[in-house]
Amino acid sequence: MPNVPSDAPRPDPPRRVTMQRRGPILVDGPVEVELEDGTTVSSDRFRVALCTCRRSRRYPWCDTSHRERT
Repeated sequence: MPNVPSDAPRPDPPRRVTMQRRGPILVDGPVEVELEDGTTVSSDRFRVALCTCRRSRRYPWCDTSHRERT
């Protein structure tokens, strides 16, 4: 391991993203999401769920609209 001065800036840890077969993508936050139209939305939560089905009324945030209703 190379010697790094203790006052050297440390890189940010990698962002963790959790993929699920059916449902949202879970991302460790805080996050900024750039939408197709170029606008940016942000969340400072420790984990966010990003909608992949586009049914959410709170898009890009998941509101569980993807779940089958019984």
